[in-house]
Amino acid sequence: MPQRRSHFPNASSSTPSKRASESITPSRQSKRIKSSPITSSKTTPKKSPYFEHPDSSDPESESELENEASGYEDEDESASLVSSPPESEVGEEEDEDASEDDAPKKRKRGKPVKSNGNSVLASAGKKGQELWRPGAKIDAAPGEAVFIKLPKAREAGKVPYTDSTIHLNTMLFLKDLRANNDREWLKLHDADYRQSKKDFDSLVECLTEKVIEKDETIPELPPKDLTFRIYRDIRFSPDPTPYKTHFSAAWSRTGRKGPYAGYYVQVQPNGSFVGAGVWHPEAPPLALMRKDVDLKSHKIKAVLTAAELRKEFFGGIANDEKKAVKAFVGMNAENMLKTKPKGYEKENPNIDLLKLRNFTIGKKLKDEEVLGPGGLGRIVELIGILTPFVSYLNSVVMPDEEPSSDEDEDVEEGEDEGGEDEDEDEDAEE
Repeated sequence: MPQRRSHFPNASSSTPSKRASESITPSRQSKRIKSSPITSSKTTPKKSPYFEHPDSSDPESESELENEASGYEDEDESASLVSSPPESEVGEEEDEDASEDDAPKKRKRGKPVKSNGNSVLASAGKKGQELWRPGAKIDAAPGEAVFIKLPKAREAGKVPYTDSTIHLNTMLFLKDLRANNDREWLKLHDADYRQSKKDFDSLVECLTEKVIEKDETIPELPPKDLTFRIYRDIRFSPDPTPYKTHFSAAWSRTGRKGPYAGYYVQVQPNGSFVGAGVWHPEAPPLALMRKDVDLKSHKIKAVLTAAELRKEFFGGIANDEKKAVKAFVGMNAENMLKTKPKGYEKENPNIDLLKLRNFTIGKKLKDEEVLGPGGLGRIVELIGILTPFVSYLNSVVMPDEEPSSDEDEDVEEGEDEGGEDEDEDEDAEE
């Protein structure tokens, strides 16, 4: 049986032949040497000297440190470069060293490191440094799992969601979106967005029925053909925010799009709005509007001087055409021409109306007017007041087709023939 090599410096060295035999199974021999009772009376301390403070003044610990550095561990390191033991032997070695608390345990190859069970719940963090943002730094120890809690939709509370009302949570979501208008935030709060969008769509369905009662030319369409997307077109805008901070919908003879005049409803915290008209019409319908204003200005002035319209949209002004025209022009002055339009004189009595490029009327609403059970009725009331204005615009911009002269002649001939037949029947009876 080969002699074991002592790891003490004063021990006698083994022969070179034994040295060659030790390199075959260095790990097993090294472990045996560690646990051998033949070693010095002073056993290896539980805490490895490598982890002691470098300023330690204990001479024994320093000598032991030198002995450890010159002993069997050097053989393990050199042997590990030659061959590696099989997994079964590694498992046996781990069982033998289970009593040593501070000795590093070897893990089996091919198996992932198991988590120690610790977890860190991500907090909100400062604005712009939230942990859910890409590239955020996470202060977690190795082996700790970081979980980012996905927010759930707000609770309805004491006030339930109903189809004919806007819930307070919808306003709160839009307010939060205004303060955090970026894609990462909206992705994290997708549940709130979907709940708020559903709440607005249900209101649009109820409004469609009421709008049809006020204006028979409006067709019954689903909310997807009436509501606008929340995404902004930022291609030519100096504002880089990707989302609108309101929900909106429009009703016309062709839904939210088309050449017809229509009604518009917007829900926004401190910015809700109800309006109607034609926004940025193309050149042909705009030319028709200016022609009608020039030749038949009494028609639009009659609409603008209506009592309910003046009360709700023009601040209760007196029944005066000039004041009504001035209030209407003020609502559309943002994009109006600075000079006279082509083909009209500067001295035209209706020059202010001829300069307009938009023909719209609208009113802002307080949150109290939109929220609650009275919101639907208030919006429908304003839409009913705007119906004559929309009907007038459509009669000018997109007039209904009148029957042709040939069709009229055919109808008249049919009536004459029918009359002659009736006369002949009466003569036959006599």
